[in-house]
Amino acid sequence: MKDASIPDPREIEKEISDYLTKKYGNQVKIVSPVVVPDKQSPEDDEGKGENNGGIRFDLKPEELIGYLDQYIIKQDSAKQTLATKVCTHFNRIEHQRQTGTQDEFEGRIKNNIVMIGPTGVGKTYMIKLIAKKIGVPFVKADATKFSETGYVGGDVEDMVRDLVRESDNDIERAQYGIVYIDEIDKIAGSRQHFGTDVSRSGVQRALLKPMEETEVEMKVPHDPISMIQEVEQFRKTGKREKRSVNTKNILFIVSGAFSELPEIIKNRTTQQSIGFGAKIDSSREPTSLLSFVKSEDLVEYGFESEFIGRLPVRSVFERLTRQDLLDILQNPNNPVILSKRLDFATYGIDVRFSDEALELLSGQAYDENTGARGLVSVIEQALIPFETRLPSMNIRRFPVTPEAIQNPEKALKTMGPGGDSAKQEAEFARIAEQNRSHIIDYIRKNRKKLAEQYGLPLSKSRIAAIADYYWNYVVEIGTAMHRIKHFYDRIKKIEIDFYNRHDVNIVFEEDAIDFISEKMTNESLNIDQIYRKLSGDFEYGLKLVRDKTGKNRFFIPGYALEQPEAFLDNLIKTEFAKHNITPESIHKEDRVE
Repeated sequence: MKDASIPDPREIEKEISDYLTKKYGNQVKIVSPVVVPDKQSPEDDEGKGENNGGIRFDLKPEELIGYLDQYIIKQDSAKQTLATKVCTHFNRIEHQRQTGTQDEFEGRIKNNIVMIGPTGVGKTYMIKLIAKKIGVPFVKADATKFSETGYVGGDVEDMVRDLVRESDNDIERAQYGIVYIDEIDKIAGSRQHFGTDVSRSGVQRALLKPMEETEVEMKVPHDPISMIQEVEQFRKTGKREKRSVNTKNILFIVSGAFSELPEIIKNRTTQQSIGFGAKIDSSREPTSLLSFVKSEDLVEYGFESEFIGRLPVRSVFERLTRQDLLDILQNPNNPVILSKRLDFATYGIDVRFSDEALELLSGQAYDENTGARGLVSVIEQALIPFETRLPSMNIRRFPVTPEAIQNPEKALKTMGPGGDSAKQEAEFARIAEQNRSHIIDYIRKNRKKLAEQYGLPLSKSRIAAIADYYWNYVVEIGTAMHRIKHFYDRIKKIEIDFYNRHDVNIVFEEDAIDFISEKMTNESLNIDQIYRKLSGDFEYGLKLVRDKTGKNRFFIPGYALEQPEAFLDNLIKTEFAKHNITPESIHKEDRVE
């Protein structure tokens, strides 16, 4: 029997059509394709989508911290807290999936996190890196959006729906995502406001259920698009499905600057010092007081206790010093310099920053007092004259020096017609060597960690190859490592192919692998060209040794690739001498045959 509570699709379509006609007149009409519903038996759906989008998570906290260390300067405590709790959250889900168990107790606590720290210290950047590394869907929203539109729950639930869109409409995968809400301090009730701050406290209450566990329907009430999608879904499947997202395993992370929080902490600790509480030095830097934050301080700040209770994990970020900003610019993975190099590379210009120029820029950024965000603005301001003029001046190399930053017009005249081009080239070469040395030092310093992470033994020449690739192609260190590792794997595959085709077992020594990798990097030789040359140079000589001596495993050093004839001549003499084989005996065997 037809369920009277379920509207007929034609009725829904008519309602949507009437709505669009009232709003847009006859300019918008619905054209419904005729689709025959798929007739599927319940058995057809069994097993379909099992573990669809489900995570496979086995990352450990120290591994995630090591990954973050490659990109983020300082913030060791924040890295430890975030990496540990994120890994625990997803490993717990994975454990339950593998064992087929769920939390068998009431009051399950989810590791939702609040990040506290001044602007520009890397809060958003760190969360994006974590989401990218672990490969779960991720959405970011600003709390100010909710404070502007009131406390309608739909606005809050839209973040969860966005997770589904980020998951290519895979609800199962979306239920393991991360929701990040920035500027959460903006929805704290005003401390100067008497009575309940309805707008802001309403937003906090709207977040309570999603942050713990609730079902969020994909259908948005009174939304024509959502209604159209429901009609189309019915036409395709013949079923009216209720689609919803469970937020039980969605991790919520919020952040804010909390500018007035140090004062609240200072007042609390000052009062405690009068009694028997722990005394805290009130002369501390305001941001350092944040490490002593308690729930009562956040409630005093303007948050409801139920809301703070949903955020059991706190991560405090440190303010960045002038040296920290310089370290960020000198980090080979920092997006600020990489982005600027890419901007100039668009015009075929290779830009290099001297250490002195980076020190000057970091000092200017520090004076802006906006943390790492200031780096972007000062670099853009310093280089915009060059980005405007150099593409029209047929300049291919641009050395960024303190002089160029402080007096761009003079620098542009020097680089133009009649300028001292030899001096410019010499300065570029000096800075390029300086830059390359920094990359090599960075890889050496992190050799063990990088070798384990990318599965690539790091010889001296291989480190140099990674540094060269990094500068030639404007990429992160990880991308350069992946590329050289790709060369390494393909070169090792030559050994297998050579054996399969010629029944001769060759093993490249490390310097030989580096030699071939360099050819592939700098001379753009492909693997087929290298294999053909290798076969032409070594096939006959190695087969001769194999047939006469029975030896069938040959180590190929780097010099053999440069001087194959000398290598084979020495190999034949050495192996024949071991087996008392003379040229006369070889000729005699040939005559007998």
